[in-house]
Amino acid sequence: MARSYQSVLAFVIAFLSYSLYTYGPQVHRTLTVAGVLRRSPTSTAGLEEVIVIPDTIHCEDLHYYSPANVLFTACEDKLETRFGWFPALGNLDDPELGRRGRGSIHVIDVDTKKSQRLSFENFDTTFVTHGIDVVPDPSDPSAVYVFAINHLPHPTLSHQARSQIEVFHHVLGSPSTRHIRSVWHPLVRTPNDILGTAPDTLYVTNDHRHASGFKRTIEDLYRGATWTDTVRLQFSLHPSTDDASADVTASVALDRMHNNNGIGHGPAPDDVLITSCTAGVLHIGRLLTNGSIAVSESVEFDSIVDNPSYFADPYAQSSGVDHSGYLLPGLARAIEIGHTRTDCKATNAVIVWFAQLKTKGGRRRWEKRALFEDDGRRIRSASGAVLVAIDPAATGGVRKAWLFVTGFQSEGMVAVKVDL
Repeated sequence: MARSYQSVLAFVIAFLSYSLYTYGPQVHRTLTVAGVLRRSPTSTAGLEEVIVIPDTIHCEDLHYYSPANVLFTACEDKLETRFGWFPALGNLDDPELGRRGRGSIHVIDVDTKKSQRLSFENFDTTFVTHGIDVVPDPSDPSAVYVFAINHLPHPTLSHQARSQIEVFHHVLGSPSTRHIRSVWHPLVRTPNDILGTAPDTLYVTNDHRHASGFKRTIEDLYRGATWTDTVRLQFSLHPSTDDASADVTASVALDRMHNNNGIGHGPAPDDVLITSCTAGVLHIGRLLTNGSIAVSESVEFDSIVDNPSYFADPYAQSSGVDHSGYLLPGLARAIEIGHTRTDCKATNAVIVWFAQLKTKGGRRRWEKRALFEDDGRRIRSASGAVLVAIDPAATGGVRKAWLFVTGFQSEGMVAVKVDL
C-alpha cells in the first residue's frame, strides 16, 4: 500500500510539475491581461490638463480626420440603453430598450473641445452605436462617408441581435449627415469595428462566435479559441431596393483569430491594425489586392486592448524626432467587467498604451508605455483613443499632444494634454 501511495504521489507531482511548466506562462499571461495581478491605477488629478467633453455619452469609437482637424464618434446619448442592450458586452436582456435606442454621430472640434451632434437626414429609426470609420468622398474634398455599426434587436428571435452597418454622407462643417443606406450580410454576425477603404468597400470584425453564455466566456478567456474573423463587404451606394442585404457581396478576409475586435488604419494606405482584445494583442497586417488580410507581426500588451489607432507625427521632420506610434486603449482590470457591465453606477479603470517600433544597434524592438491611466472616476472604460500633436512653437519646443480618450461605458470623453 505504501509503495502504491508513493507511486501515485510521484505521478501527481510529475503531472503538476509538467502542467506548471507547460501551462504556467499561459495562465500568468491570462491573469496579467485580465488585470488580476494589477492594482487599480490612481486618478488623473496630477495631470497637466484634463478636459471632459460634454454631450459624449457612451461613445465607443473615435477617429481623427486630419484634413478638417476634427474627431468623429458615434454616441449612445442615453445612460440606460447600454446597460440593458449592448450585444458587444453580451447585454441582450432588454431588446425593447434597444429598439428605442436613438444614438447619434458627433463631430468634435480639436481646438475648442466642443462636440456637435449631427442631425440625421433620411434616418429616424433604431441606432445602437458601436464601431465607426470615416473615409473621404473622392468626388468632393469637402465631404466624407461615415460607416457606423448599428446593433438592432433581431426582428423575430428573442434576445438576439441582427446588427448591420449604416452608411452616411456628411459635408464637413454642416450640422447634419445624410443616411445613404443600410448594409447587412449573413457573414456579419457579431460586428465590432469597421475599416473603410472606399465609399462602397469596408472591412468589419466579428468579435465572437457565440453572442452570449458560457461558450462566449470561453472565447474571452481561452486564447486558443480562434473562432472569429474579419469580413470584407462591397456594396452599391444606390441599391435596387431598401433591403439592407440588396447588392451586397461579402468574403472572409481574415479568419482563425482570437476575439477579433478593433480594426484601424496603419501608417501606409494598405496597412491594417487589428486587436485580439481579451488576449491583449495588436496584429499588424496588410490589405492584399485579392481582398484578404495578411498579418505580419503581433505585439503583446499587459491588458486587454480595444480599438487601435496610429499617430503620424506631423512635426517629425521639423523637430528632428519622430514620435509616431500606435495607441491601444483598454481596461486596467478587465476582470471586473463581468459584474459591472450592467451596473450604471460602477467604475472601470482604464489604461492607454503607446507603442513605438525602435531600431537601435541594427535591432528592432518595441517600446511600450502607459500613456494614460485612470481609476474610472474621470472616465469609465477606454475603447477609443487618438493623439493630435501640438505645434512645438506653442510649447517652447517641448513635444506635447492632446490625447482624446472615449469609452463604451463612459459618460463623457476626455481630452488630456500629454508629453510625447
